[in-house]
Amino acid sequence: MAAVQLNGIYKRYGDNQVVHGIDLDIADGEFVVLVGPSGCGKTTLMRMIAGLEDISGGDLTIGGTRANALPPQQRNISMVFQSYALYPHLSVYDNIAFGPRIRKEREDGFKPRIEAAAKMLNLSGYLERLPRALSGGQRQRVAMGRAVVREPSLFLFDEPLSNLDAKLRVQMRTEIKALHQRLRNTVVYVTHDQIEAMTMADRIVVMNAGRIEQIGRPLDLYDKPANLFVASFLGSPSMNFASGAVMSDARGTALVLDDGARIPLPEGRVPANARVTLGVRPEHVEAGGDVPFNVEVIEPTGAETHLYGKIGGSTWCVTTRARPDIAPGQRMTLGLPLAHLHLFDTESGKRLD
Repeated sequence: MAAVQLNGIYKRYGDNQVVHGIDLDIADGEFVVLVGPSGCGKTTLMRMIAGLEDISGGDLTIGGTRANALPPQQRNISMVFQSYALYPHLSVYDNIAFGPRIRKEREDGFKPRIEAAAKMLNLSGYLERLPRALSGGQRQRVAMGRAVVREPSLFLFDEPLSNLDAKLRVQMRTEIKALHQRLRNTVVYVTHDQIEAMTMADRIVVMNAGRIEQIGRPLDLYDKPANLFVASFLGSPSMNFASGAVMSDARGTALVLDDGARIPLPEGRVPANARVTLGVRPEHVEAGGDVPFNVEVIEPTGAETHLYGKIGGSTWCVTTRARPDIAPGQRMTLGLPLAHLHLFDTESGKRLD
């Protein structure tokens, strides 16, 4: 296992800088997920850790050794790709054994490791099959087995589940998490899927435009996002937002939206006349209250029902475990509990508390 430190890491292609001064400490045995939209720099950052991209500046340390100039084979890492990268003409056993054979290890030395990895990944009955005879999930297990047999200090996963269907993604993310709990290797995992990030990570690193927006434990980021970007990115359905001006009068302090709707705010939390964006998670919105809401779309999912409509010109989602007797086009009122309101400066996007 190995701790990883990134100090001021940046990447530049000519005059175009795509990763900007990343500082990140990853503890020995930690499962860290880099998450963000396409083009945010997360895969480039992982490829620099792997040695597949040159580092333009800053310092990368793996297991206490400066790794900037080390070739990939000397970094004691294993990488699992989105595309599986299996040899189609080789059996499962030979695919997993390819690395040890290239390194000229003895068969009697690595064969027990392959058998142990196959048992761990439920591949014992498939070792003689070719990749074309496997499902997508089984192929990804073979790629993971190849990584495990190398016995690396650091696992790198680059969007490994994006080619799988929804059911297999759920199954495989559980298996990857279980694998980490058995091996306790350090893991850096890249995804654009915030559900994967929330369910798998010890800590999440939220990236945007080549910069880190926030680092923290999944529920800490979900409950207290540092800015509008993190608030909108984490959560499915996404957090609801409405912007307006803070007003105080005899009725108390409220956010007055551009369409005149009034949302009560905690006293003294935000100065009067400030331009504020309010956020509230769909599951924290309550039926019955002072905020008018015209239901436009209803999505029953079984366990939950999502109601969509507009507040302050923005589309809002209300999530309930009840099965409300309401139809599209009907009007209802909503309550927004003060304890669950998130307030952000509209101009900077930064959290106000």
